[in-house]
Amino acid sequence: MRHSLHVGVEALRANPLRTILSTLGVVMGVGAMVSVLALGDGVERYAREELARTTDLLTVAISPRTAVEVDGMFLARDSVLRLSLDDAEALRRALPTAAAVRLSARGGAIVRLGSSEAPRGLEIRAVPAEGESEGVPTLATGRWITDADTAVIVLAHAAAGAVAGDSTAPQQALGASVSLRGQPHTVIGVLAPRDGDRGLVAYVPVADAERALGPRVAASLVIQAARIEDVDSLRAGAERWAQQRIGTEWREQVQVVNRRDRAEQAATAMRVFKLLMAAITGVSLLVGGVGIMNVLLASVAERTREIGIRKAAGARDRDILTQFLAESVAITGAGALIGVLLGLGVAYATAAVMRMQTQAPVQAAVTLPTVGFAVVISVVIGLTFGLYPARRAARLSPVDAMRNE
Repeated sequence: MRHSLHVGVEALRANPLRTILSTLGVVMGVGAMVSVLALGDGVERYAREELARTTDLLTVAISPRTAVEVDGMFLARDSVLRLSLDDAEALRRALPTAAAVRLSARGGAIVRLGSSEAPRGLEIRAVPAEGESEGVPTLATGRWITDADTAVIVLAHAAAGAVAGDSTAPQQALGASVSLRGQPHTVIGVLAPRDGDRGLVAYVPVADAERALGPRVAASLVIQAARIEDVDSLRAGAERWAQQRIGTEWREQVQVVNRRDRAEQAATAMRVFKLLMAAITGVSLLVGGVGIMNVLLASVAERTREIGIRKAAGARDRDILTQFLAESVAITGAGALIGVLLGLGVAYATAAVMRMQTQAPVQAAVTLPTVGFAVVISVVIGLTFGLYPARRAARLSPVDAMRNE
């Protein structure tokens, strides 16, 4: 076996030009595959970050039912389940894979902001001190809510501009008072402008939700998934927790909701994108495999007499098979190594051009599965396309081979 491997490698060294040309096809194929997959991983990472930042596809909510349907009409329930910060902590322990679990409530109020007499609609979000799912939002001025705060409010950029009476100087709203249900709330912070904001938005402590939103406010538990693929498992875990917390009739007290259909569509689109890119670049790798097979077939034809002498001297069929397979794997192995380096260089250069042209923070992502996949596929290609020439060489009759000139 060792001697056959040595003979195969020496044969490649004896024909350097042919070896380089056949290796070049593998280099181009592996390089194309690695560069496309690395860019695909980077674009996928960017898309996931945007989905988490601008949509609620990665969230699962446990919300108390505030109404019951009777004869096609929705009537307010006499009693509504109250979820607490202790429930949020228990759910966090039950779902260790969740990126975040928080207690929050939302509602709206008609208020008068600043010196304006016109009533304005204000969306109020009651949140815990640690902020929303992505952490504490970026502040333009002031500070965020703490556990000790009561009767305070943090305004989004547009709402702060309305309070200040000047949309270009929202920081002037800091320290002002906003009345919610007749209760004054002091502005302690103003958020920086964000792309996803719509309308006027304000944040109050979740412990202060009833003061800001009224006694019938129903807080919800919001679970944030780290990946789109985790949403279904977190939903199932949330349903199990609700059953343990409330009992077998938990569906009458709470509802577990998420954008399951949209999340599945997003996850499927990402999988299809990566498979499509791998298939396209795989074609170029197959072309390299065909080149290897042609080179080895030519090598078998040129070295027929050598093969006959080796077999006459005692070489077995598997020794000849090993010799030519070693040549094939050596070509693909060297091509894969060079191709990986070339592909990563192209991926990083292309990502830099994309950032310059689109201003999107896209980075090429180097992952072990991508590099490993490209290397394994190249070796498989070498074995597959080298097998036929190797078997053809191994089956030669020693007498007929030695008579060949």
